[in-house]
Amino acid sequence: MTVAVRSDSRGASDLFGQPRGLAYLAGTELWDRISFHGMQALLVLYMVGELLLPGHVEKIAGFAAFRAGIENVTGPLTVTALASQIFGLYVGLVYFMPVVGGVIGDRVLGRRRTVALGALLMTSGHFAMAFDASFLGAMALLIAGAGCLRGNLISQVGDLYGPGDPRRDAGFQIYFTGINLGAFIAPILCGLLGQLYGWHIAFGFAGVGMMIGLVVFLAGARHLPADMPRTGRAARAPLTPPERRVIVVLLLLMPVLALFWIAQSQVWNVYNLWVRDHVDLVIAGWTMPVPWLQAIDGLAPVVLLAPTLAVWKWQRDRGGEPDDLTKMAIGCLIFAFGTAWLAAAPLVAEPGGRAPLLWAVGFHLISNEGWLFFVPIALAAWSRAAPAKVNGTMIGVYYLSTFLGSTISGRIGGLYETWSPTRFWLLHAGIVAGGGVVLLGFGPLLRRELAPGHVVGGGGHLDLQRGEVVA
Repeated sequence: MTVAVRSDSRGASDLFGQPRGLAYLAGTELWDRISFHGMQALLVLYMVGELLLPGHVEKIAGFAAFRAGIENVTGPLTVTALASQIFGLYVGLVYFMPVVGGVIGDRVLGRRRTVALGALLMTSGHFAMAFDASFLGAMALLIAGAGCLRGNLISQVGDLYGPGDPRRDAGFQIYFTGINLGAFIAPILCGLLGQLYGWHIAFGFAGVGMMIGLVVFLAGARHLPADMPRTGRAARAPLTPPERRVIVVLLLLMPVLALFWIAQSQVWNVYNLWVRDHVDLVIAGWTMPVPWLQAIDGLAPVVLLAPTLAVWKWQRDRGGEPDDLTKMAIGCLIFAFGTAWLAAAPLVAEPGGRAPLLWAVGFHLISNEGWLFFVPIALAAWSRAAPAKVNGTMIGVYYLSTFLGSTISGRIGGLYETWSPTRFWLLHAGIVAGGGVVLLGFGPLLRRELAPGHVVGGGGHLDLQRGEVVA
């Protein structure tokens, strides 16, 4: 596929040594992440604490039919179980829809128009959250908006640089700093606004943020790469038998990836309820908002990245660095230890029966170390192994494991009401540890089929800080 690129020469349009368009794309991404992570931090608490309770749930347009459709599959659900399932579907679809949005951007509207459309849809969705009646419509707008915006925004970053431009790596680091910064800021601001002024003000702030993101994007339009004209599909050679075999192996690997995302998605879902019920959030007489702990997930990968890379370099210098599959297995086991850490919280409970705040902070540090070992490594290995002829498509398929894991996680979240917290978190520890055991047990077979050079893959540059592969 032809890609629009800019010259790698530096000129008057540069800003601090980078293409000026990078600042506008990073600014747009920052506000997108503030809106998404703010929504993510509040949604379950909002549904359980207000929206799905009598006096509110009756006002939601179309909700009776929506709930009936879910319960036809799951059986009757309590308020907490229903909230968990809705959240799982929401997050899963947010990760699924960029596959559709990418097709729209590449073949129908162009990337610029599709990003602008996505920002408008997300802004409308956040503002629609201000009313009980429009909740389902708001969710649909947010999901569709994320699908249009996400993939089409990041693809423009790569197009800012010409082949061999040495600034590319630093540019992506700057761009994904916006993601981490948004993930850190959003739970703090939205959590505080929700606690002080109510849920709808917090959602409204997220809507204003997304509107600012749209303004930033439009203001920088003249500095962004031009959309490529639509062209006919080029003739494509059929897949060879080895390439088809690799695709089958990758598809068989998807359920293993989903085991990790079941546990990870629960950190965005029922974990907030657990914090509300079982963690001492009082600091010198002031109660910290529950979503503030989610902010650590935006900061921890940045803090842990340098020491993790240093350990891998130390191992590599001594010829003992684990390969990709072993790192993924270690990541699963570290994450399992983190969820077992939550299960052990009653052992350190204070006189009031709540775990100390530092115990929850420790969980975020442990789980994010597991994330660093698993998520970026899995994506890099997947991208490297997938045949070049279908590499882009297979990257989209990779994210379906997040959709699958989030959806299952939402269903499992209903157990929180009937199980003890210890049993609930040990279940998740067992699930994600099971993924690690499978990777270790089937490692020799997978390693042989997915080894570099076994089949020509699409390649790509891996950046651990953002967990993405870029061409």
